[in-house]
Amino acid sequence: MIDGTVVELSRVQFAATALYHFLFVPLTLGMTFMLAAMETIYVVTGRAIYKQMVEFWGKLFMINFALGVATGLTMEFEFGTNWSFYSGFVGDIFGAPLAIEGLMAFFMESTFIGLMVFGWKRLSKVQHLLVTYLVALGSNLSALWILVANGFMQDPQGAHFNPVTMRMELTSLPDLIFSPDAQAKFVHTSIAGYVTAAVFVAGVSALYMYQKRHMDLARRSFRMAALFGVLSTAGVITLGDALGFVGAHAQPSKLAAMEAMWQTEPAPAAFNVIAWPSQRAHRNLFAVRVPYVLTPLLTHTMTQTVPGIDQIVADNVKRIESGIPAVTALKVLSSDPHNAQALAQFDAHQKDLGYGFLLQRYAPDVTRATPAQIQQAAWDSIPNVFTEFWAFRSMVGLGLLMLAFFVLATIFTVRNDVQHQRWFLRLAPWMIPVPWIACEMGWVTAEIGRQPWTVFGLLPTWMSASTHSVGYMVFSLIGFLALYSTFIAVEMYLMVKFIRKGPDAHAGAGGTPPPAYGRGFATAGAMMRKED
Repeated sequence: MIDGTVVELSRVQFAATALYHFLFVPLTLGMTFMLAAMETIYVVTGRAIYKQMVEFWGKLFMINFALGVATGLTMEFEFGTNWSFYSGFVGDIFGAPLAIEGLMAFFMESTFIGLMVFGWKRLSKVQHLLVTYLVALGSNLSALWILVANGFMQDPQGAHFNPVTMRMELTSLPDLIFSPDAQAKFVHTSIAGYVTAAVFVAGVSALYMYQKRHMDLARRSFRMAALFGVLSTAGVITLGDALGFVGAHAQPSKLAAMEAMWQTEPAPAAFNVIAWPSQRAHRNLFAVRVPYVLTPLLTHTMTQTVPGIDQIVADNVKRIESGIPAVTALKVLSSDPHNAQALAQFDAHQKDLGYGFLLQRYAPDVTRATPAQIQQAAWDSIPNVFTEFWAFRSMVGLGLLMLAFFVLATIFTVRNDVQHQRWFLRLAPWMIPVPWIACEMGWVTAEIGRQPWTVFGLLPTWMSASTHSVGYMVFSLIGFLALYSTFIAVEMYLMVKFIRKGPDAHAGAGGTPPPAYGRGFATAGAMMRKED
């Protein structure tokens, strides 16, 4: 039995490092393709202003990319240091996509970023454009493999548990890669990155237009961001619905928590627009509901029943009772791996093994578990409804806000009068934090909704952590928070400095300009030592 405080501190530490790291990821994913689009126009038209745009936005991209790599390095080590049982249990499956991601990130992506940064003088226009597209491809492929690994945690596919080796083993790499959850999450997350980049470019461009600075670059950048953003925002909302549809089948408990559905209702069920869920009372203390909306929204039918939390808990009681003989058989097999009777018993109940593990938190000897302990374990299978409900609604609400913003931005830029909409130019920079908040709320929805599992239905979180002391976890948590906060401060400082400075006046204006990315990093240190 692992100390519950250690488990919670391990969760907090990994959640903190993941959320910090994900502040850098969306902008990296989105900016790569925006830079590629800008450079494509430069290569096709030969107009120097588009090269200036690539160089300026590329500087900001590189600052974000460098700090994103720094924050991401530690996370893979945390699996071994803080989640050793998890790493041993699913290392055969989880290690494969992480290894491929390492190749994508540290070989392909980093190599081509070097060529993109320092290749302006050494490569032709077409060659440099190809390198920029390869950077975009590498960045997004890195995200793919991370999300394949996460998709296995959400909906384990392509693997089975071997009672002889006592660990999960990979049975089908295609099933792992093409898991519906992994693929839907990859597309949704990538397009969320495009939205983030579009809001960032639009906000900074609007600031320049409001200040009447760098007007040519700002107008063209804003136009590209508006068109990029309106398409991406519509896509991320549509694909979010698809991801929810996939998740409804894989994780009904997450879906019920997202909608604060405590009781199963006849179809078509009502939709909770807002609510105040109480985990203790097992009901909503307050709710504003719209009749008949939830069923078609979640199932795309008017007749399919959506299970509520009461039904899910009742079903999980049965699964826990079935998991008890699986756990007892596994105990026999741990000392006698070829015991035929234990193997037969395990095979009959293997699909519910994880629910037997869930019960062990309250009854180490599951054969002596009381009905109250079984009921308690069944209720533990429901994630925190309040957090899940409001995190999901925050994400959706901010997504709709960004859609409205980009619709207006597109209208103004098509009419070619955005520079005259002073109220809108003043509003746009305040939109910059919105996609980051939405992305963070998306991860909270996905990961809190998976609880109490590290691998849904197979491995509970309570037994996945390493056996550290509380003091060790507190010390490492404080250290990580201090380090990552420093990274965020450096990111903000450099971003603000280079945005205030603006694009170099001579960049892209004929001749052969020096490489802007390299010049940006060469001057960063000097800029940090002096005031504006």
